[in-house]
Amino acid sequence: MSVATEKAPAAAAPEPRAKKKRGPDHRPGLSRKLPYLLLAPAVLLELLIHIIPMLVGIWMSFVKLTKFFIANWSAAPWAGFDNYRVALDFDNAVGEGLLKSFGVTVAFSLITLALAWGLGMAAAVALQPPFKGRALVRTLFLVPYALPAYAGILTWNFMLQRDTGAVNHLLVDNLGLVSDRPFWLIGGNALVSLITVALWKLWPFAFLTLMAGLQSIPRDVYEAASVDGAGAIRQWRNITLPSLRPVNLVLVLVLFLWTFSDFNTPYVLFGTAQPPAGDLITFHIYNASFLTWNFGSGAAMSVLLLIFLMIVTGAYLLITGRRSRRA
Repeated sequence: MSVATEKAPAAAAPEPRAKKKRGPDHRPGLSRKLPYLLLAPAVLLELLIHIIPMLVGIWMSFVKLTKFFIANWSAAPWAGFDNYRVALDFDNAVGEGLLKSFGVTVAFSLITLALAWGLGMAAAVALQPPFKGRALVRTLFLVPYALPAYAGILTWNFMLQRDTGAVNHLLVDNLGLVSDRPFWLIGGNALVSLITVALWKLWPFAFLTLMAGLQSIPRDVYEAASVDGAGAIRQWRNITLPSLRPVNLVLVLVLFLWTFSDFNTPYVLFGTAQPPAGDLITFHIYNASFLTWNFGSGAAMSVLLLIFLMIVTGAYLLITGRRSRRA
C-alpha cells in the first residue's frame, strides 16, 4: 500500500526592492544650501550696484575730493565734517543754493504726488464698471508708463519749445488763449513744465496700482450701498477709500520717494543749465559735483538727502502703523 504524499509548495522568493532614485532634495546638505545659493546672485548684485557705491559716497563726503585729486583719490586730504558744515551753512552761496533747491523739490514733489494720485484714482474709479472698449482705454492710459523715459521727456522738450513747440502752437495759434508765446523751459514756467512732464510719466503707475486694488473690493458691497440710497461720492468715501487704505499707504510713499529723487526728468528736459524754478535737489547735487568738480561737497549733499528720505520714510511708516493698529 502506497501512501500518497503531497509536496508542500515551495515558498515564493522575495521580489527585489526597487532602488529609490536620489533626487536633488536627498543630496546631503543641498536642501540647506539651496536657499543661500539662490539668494547669492541677488546679494552680489546688490553689493556691487548699491551698497559698495553708497559706502564709497559716504567716504567721499569726509574728504576734500576736488579736481586736483581725481587721478589719485587716496591722496585727497581728510575734511571731516567740513563738507557738511558748508552745505548746511545757509548764509553762504552753497548752503543758500541747496536750501532753495530743497524748497523747489518739496513743492514739486507734493504737487506732483497729489495730482498723480488724484488722476490715478479718478481714472481707476471711472474705468471700474464694465463697458465696451474698456480694455482699450486702460491700455491707452498705460502708454506713458510703458514708454522709455528718455524718449517721452525728449518729446516733451520739443513740444515745449517757445517758437516751434506744439504747446505754444496750440495755445496761441489754435485756441488763442495766450497772446504772446511764453517760455516753458526757462523762467518761472519751468516748474510748471517740470510738474507736467513728471505727472504725465507718473500718474499711470498710480492708476495701475489703484485699479488693481479696486479689483479686490466685492461688487456686492457697492450694490448693497446703492440699494440703501448711497450715491457715487458717498460710496467712494465710505467704501472705496477705506478698502484701498493699505494700497494707498504704499503708493503715497513710493510716489513721494520717486518724485523727490527724480533726476532724469530735469536732466533731459533742461540739460545742464537748469533754471532756478526747476532746480531739483538731485540735479543741484549733480551740478555741484560734476560742474564744479567738488565731489566731496556733492557727496555730503547726497548723504544729507539720503538721511532726510530715511527720516521721512521712518516717520511715515511709524505714523501709518499706529493709525492702522488703532483702526
